[in-house]
Amino acid sequence: MIELNKASFKEKVLEGEKRVLVDFNADWCGPCQMMKPVLEEVEKEAGEGRVFSVNIDENEDSAEEFEVSSIPCLVVFRGGKEIKRSIGAMSKQKVLKLLED
Repeated sequence: MIELNKASFKEKVLEGEKRVLVDFNADWCGPCQMMKPVLEEVEKEAGEGRVFSVNIDENEDSAEEFEVSSIPCLVVFRGGKEIKRSIGAMSKQKVLKLLED
């Protein structure tokens, strides 16, 4: 899973056309750590470059801009726009469902 910073977030998510999932997380967050292997599996099934990670401690601007107040926060973007959001740990099946049309 690719870790994004402000510049790469703009390039990969906001300027991208395809549907992508962004995991807003933090190293100190237990549920966030539980989601990492789940999201790695999702990335294998969904395709590389479809699942990204944003550490909110290192990228406070992005977390603020997208009003992330609880983590883990999974946000689906398409064409640079947010289309779905889910908060909290969840199963691989639920994450894959988030990525569906």
